[in-house]
Amino acid sequence: MGRQLHYILANLARIHGPLMSLRSGKQITIIASSPDAAREVLKTHDRDLSGRYITNALPLGIGKEFRMLIVEIVELGMIPDLSDFYPILTGMDFQGIQKKRDEIVKNFITIWDDIIKERRKQESSIFGQRDFLDALIKEGFTNDQISQLILDLLLAGTDSSSMVTEWAMAELMRNQDVLHKLRDELKREIGTEMVKESHLAHLPYLEACVKETLRLYPPGPLLIPHRALQTCQVMGYTIPKDSKILVNMWAIGRDPSIFNDSLRFNPERFLDSSLDFKGTNFAYTPFGAGRRVCPGQPLATKQVPLILASLVHSFDWFLPGSIKSTELDMNDHFAITLKKKQPLQLIPKGRK
Repeated sequence: MGRQLHYILANLARIHGPLMSLRSGKQITIIASSPDAAREVLKTHDRDLSGRYITNALPLGIGKEFRMLIVEIVELGMIPDLSDFYPILTGMDFQGIQKKRDEIVKNFITIWDDIIKERRKQESSIFGQRDFLDALIKEGFTNDQISQLILDLLLAGTDSSSMVTEWAMAELMRNQDVLHKLRDELKREIGTEMVKESHLAHLPYLEACVKETLRLYPPGPLLIPHRALQTCQVMGYTIPKDSKILVNMWAIGRDPSIFNDSLRFNPERFLDSSLDFKGTNFAYTPFGAGRRVCPGQPLATKQVPLILASLVHSFDWFLPGSIKSTELDMNDHFAITLKKKQPLQLIPKGRK
């Protein structure tokens, strides 16, 4: 199904219903595509369906050297691993996926190893506990454990936050009336100051813009896959043990029976709405819900509004050349996360 998986599954759900199954080889995949189905798999049967579906861990990182690792790992993640569907092939690595994955892990460890070794040489009694790395060293973590933990923490927010911000800026450029309303709110509440985290609680329209962006462009359109820990009954259907469970949050967010004019970017729909990021209303759970809710949610819900507000408040933005805002390519590219197929290019001009 490739890079249009969320589209295809949404179309299939219209035919086969909000809870359906697909089989590829020996692997059974269950897809929930409505708020009721999402509630069943994320809350009602949370205990039975909360297993991790990890065949091989894929570590990622950030920074100048890490950006290449991100590109490599995303490209690697887009390649279907045949051993997932035909277990008899496990360990044979005909596609070279495991070899490439090992190379990426080695490169990441090499980058971090020198940093950790240098920090270990420094006397904590002299410098004190300065950051998270010092705390990990003090607790007795090994170099490999530190590398993996930092990797997981960085991945949780960095790549997805930048993508959500890019989608938000693209929609603001296409909807100049929304951009002006947001800018007016920022000017009214902040004036000529720089945007600070303390301002966010007083910027409801900014929050609505972020919520609307996440409705249309959830960073993980199918959320993180769950695994059935045991066979159970969901909505009258039998879910076999070890089935992969997906929730098509992209389809739910664009369902016209849930959201009026669902394809339109309209932040006003959230101004008087009780929908939030807590995962209690299954019509809107861009970060998942239950015991497998995204741990980066508190960070993302502060980071994205802060970045977006700073960009809008500090700069005027222009499209290059003769491109019109209505001509912006809003097609997406599903490669683990939901990216713009054509990266957004804008020209900033500092605001006085």
